[in-house]
Amino acid sequence: KVWPHADYPPIDIGYFELNRNAENYFQEIELAAFSPSNVVPGISWSPDKMLQARIFSYADAHRYRLGTHYEALPVNASKCPVHHYHKDGPMRFFEQKTGNVDAFYEPNSFGGAVQDERFVEPPLKISGDAERYNHRDGNDDYRQVTALFNLFDAGQRQRLFLNCAEAMWGVPDTIVERQLAHFKKVHPDYEAGVRRELAHMTRAKASEIAQQQ
Repeated sequence: KVWPHADYPPIDIGYFELNRNAENYFQEIELAAFSPSNVVPGISWSPDKMLQARIFSYADAHRYRLGTHYEALPVNASKCPVHHYHKDGPMRFFEQKTGNVDAFYEPNSFGGAVQDERFVEPPLKISGDAERYNHRDGNDDYRQVTALFNLFDAGQRQRLFLNCAEAMWGVPDTIVERQLAHFKKVHPDYEAGVRRELAHMTRAKASEIAQQQ
């Protein structure tokens, strides 16, 4: 998604330095688990539909891919002590010296977890009626893509054309034309570029067949 800087001016908050490669690709890359549900106090989520789905689905995917305690893997573990309520389960390989009693619910009578009202989700102001609706009504499926395409330089556009053409090669012509029509709604150059690469691939394939004969 492209956020218009005129509406949302960037705010510098620091820098992110990449200064070395991974020493163990599997341990440091394949086991890494990122999730938009991990936020610091003071930051919350917008009602964006895709973001709302990813808030819970990423963690589910990590549990399936890496196991219940994926957050305790060295690449994902916090650098400071974490006094959480995670308890046992398959592949529990970390020390459980949190000082917490075995009462992971609230309310309880054992001095366990107590809800902290400071972290209640703030209200979201809305207006109008909540009812079933056709989610396609009023949707603009092309504006964001057009904004991103306009930011691409010539090299980025050419790589986009080639990647799309390679993915569409061998697909029935009716489907190819349908997809090209979508590209044209994004930007005429998008459609023309992909069509050009498809034509190049067709000629190259025909030449290859002719040489084999």
